[in-house]
Amino acid sequence: MQSEELRKIDNEHVWHPFTQMKTHRDENVPMIESGEGFFLKDNEGRAYLDGVSSLWCNVHGHRVPEIDQAIREQLDKIAHTTLLGLASVPSIELASELVKRTPEKLTKVFYSDSGSTAVEIALKMAFQYHAQKQTPDDQPRDLFACMQHAYHGDTIGSVSVGGISIFHEIFGSLLFESVQVPCPTAFHCPEGYTESSYLEYCNQELERLITANHQRLAAFIIEPLVQGAAGMLMHPPGYLRRVRELTARYGIPLIADEVAVGLGRTGTMFACEQEDVAPDFLCLAKGITGGYLPLAVTMATDEIFNAFEGAPEDYKTFFHGHTYTGNSLACAAALATLKLFHTQQTLENVKENTEILSHRLAELQDHPHVGEIRQKGVMVGIELVSDREAKAAFPAGRRVGHQVTLAARKNGVIIRPLGDVVVLMPAPGMPAELIHQLCDVVFSAIDEVISLQVA
Repeated sequence: MQSEELRKIDNEHVWHPFTQMKTHRDENVPMIESGEGFFLKDNEGRAYLDGVSSLWCNVHGHRVPEIDQAIREQLDKIAHTTLLGLASVPSIELASELVKRTPEKLTKVFYSDSGSTAVEIALKMAFQYHAQKQTPDDQPRDLFACMQHAYHGDTIGSVSVGGISIFHEIFGSLLFESVQVPCPTAFHCPEGYTESSYLEYCNQELERLITANHQRLAAFIIEPLVQGAAGMLMHPPGYLRRVRELTARYGIPLIADEVAVGLGRTGTMFACEQEDVAPDFLCLAKGITGGYLPLAVTMATDEIFNAFEGAPEDYKTFFHGHTYTGNSLACAAALATLKLFHTQQTLENVKENTEILSHRLAELQDHPHVGEIRQKGVMVGIELVSDREAKAAFPAGRRVGHQVTLAARKNGVIIRPLGDVVVLMPAPGMPAELIHQLCDVVFSAIDEVISLQVA
């Protein structure tokens, strides 16, 4: 099809996620046709640096020979077969590799196909675990604890433990009950607090809410270290460790949602490693296949798993599954992706790029319209403000973050903001020279847009 016909069909029939289609139809977004390395190419031949890893999932680049070959070899055997009543070699091999790499005691692997479903499964498993464990509780464990501003996906269960009102508020009547602990980040702390006093308040509220609700809490779910979709909010050192200590004290399972922060993006293979935390559940997706195919896993401990053991007539089975659970092609891609972390020394590359980003971001430190720069590993959020001293936001209707996206796109870089937080999410395997190119273009785009906004 020619570009004009493709554009017409896209505008008439494709409903894009997280997109107001009325404005989408006016923007002539790139129609991606191919990729090579860390670049995307549209159907008219224009190349773009992939600055957000194709929505935070690409790891080693596009058209990676080792991953391509693994998928081709698996395709010559079989593309998919069910795990209901059957086993498959790639899913078995991948489970073994994951257990070797993840925090201790995570010995069971349940497959699904997205971050949302990985979280949904963990929530259901935690609830059912309490109903079936050997020592019953005095009252039902029917409440979940989560973080203010949390984002864990878009299924009803994952939205129930979410806290971004613009995404979740309309579904309020459909959601189950949760209790939110305050997000321990102080840039937008409430009136009457200093940054240090607000962080102290957050720690006190964490302990108070867990203690007050511990008899009802089925689980505590957290994005370790970084709340991504909230605007790259970074938790202070020690916070995750404190959450683990409190949940362990009261026998509350901890769900670590590492869908966005796992697979090297924070600087270690898994974010939990940085505070020596072993959760009861670990959710992975996005980068697990290198950004090639949909696959997710929910990992659990033997203690959780044992509550589901029994004779068929006991009905302790976890009655949950998906048609493409443990898809063979996706598992083959994931195995190749994990191997590349070793052969290409990807974590060492992340370490080097973290230092480059930190050095380059310092260039914006005194920018009059950069309110805060947030970085953990290769996850970066640059919050733009109309008044730095007052931390005042630009009017929402100006869509300043989106305007930066458009300006960067004109100069060959694809990024996607979170409101007026400009997000940089280079792939863990991206070479240093492209990190510099990403920064050059985005910093220039920020200046271009800001000059128009304050003129």
